[in-house]
Amino acid sequence: REGDLSPVDWSFDGARVALRRLYQTVPRLSIWDVARGEARELPHAPYGRIWGGFFGPDGGIYANCDTAARPFRAVEMDTETGAERRVALAIGADLPGHPVRSITFRSSDGQEVQGWLTLPDGPGPFPAILETHGGPDNFMTGGYYPFGQAWADHGFAFLTINYRGSTTFGRAFMEQIWGDVGHWEVEDMVTARAWLVDEGVARPDGVFLTGRSYGGILTLLALGTHPELWAGGMAVSAVADLALAYEDESDALKAYDVALFKGTPEQAPAVYRAGSPVTYVERVAAPVLIIQGRNDTRCPPRSIEIYEERLRALGKPIEVYWYDAGHWTSDVAERIHHQELMLRFARAIAGRE
Repeated sequence: REGDLSPVDWSFDGARVALRRLYQTVPRLSIWDVARGEARELPHAPYGRIWGGFFGPDGGIYANCDTAARPFRAVEMDTETGAERRVALAIGADLPGHPVRSITFRSSDGQEVQGWLTLPDGPGPFPAILETHGGPDNFMTGGYYPFGQAWADHGFAFLTINYRGSTTFGRAFMEQIWGDVGHWEVEDMVTARAWLVDEGVARPDGVFLTGRSYGGILTLLALGTHPELWAGGMAVSAVADLALAYEDESDALKAYDVALFKGTPEQAPAVYRAGSPVTYVERVAAPVLIIQGRNDTRCPPRSIEIYEERLRALGKPIEVYWYDAGHWTSDVAERIHHQELMLRFARAIAGRE
């Protein structure tokens, strides 16, 4: 079967192994019968994510699962049907949430790209948020995502896409961006916007970009390379100059960049330049909000300081909020504040304030 397969637990008697398969962001559990040499995949229960899969002393199997409206909880699953028998441990009550559905669209080269769409109440078209995840070797699922729910609560359609470079869609899909960073990712973003407008989901003048880490880089990059398409952009923990960031990174991150860009800034200057938002700073037209950690070692802040200076010198609308932490913060109040900043920014532009 296609997808990433990994063992997650042995049964107490050693006769069975729990296997987790992840393909195109959809998780499934299987049980391997050691004596028979056969695996039986459990029917997929309606979970957005399944992490782990642990045998209990009674022979049942437990997993950490969530849905769009329900945070992670440990559930006991039927080993024959995959149905939820009971909730063994929950961190809170079920929350009211908007449904999340999987969508696909064809990118500019015909490649199918998948995303997760959340709609607010009422008829569209809506102002819309197009989110790109970090990584790039990561992916988004249809599980519990409070940030997407918050956007829908405030009247925005929310689409997060698994652009080229994302994992769980095969090696070719993931590696297509290697040595050509920013190109196919932005192509997927542009065609995602077209899909939102063509489907009547989004207002043509009301599509906003957002993303954190690598997604923040893509947000700033698309604002400069396709300035006419966006109502605004909100980047969190981003980089504006990839070559400059390379100078400030740890050796481990430099090694990662050499693999992703197929060389150092000296060996592949055109790749670093083409993928750097600062290259296109003069073309930026939409308002920009950046939320950046002062002590971020993964996305060093120096290039954002320069990017802000360049935009201000050009008279472009930009806001930068600096917080005293690293690449992310475990302070829940601070994270809520970041979401509030983005909501106020987008609502004001969309005419909802």
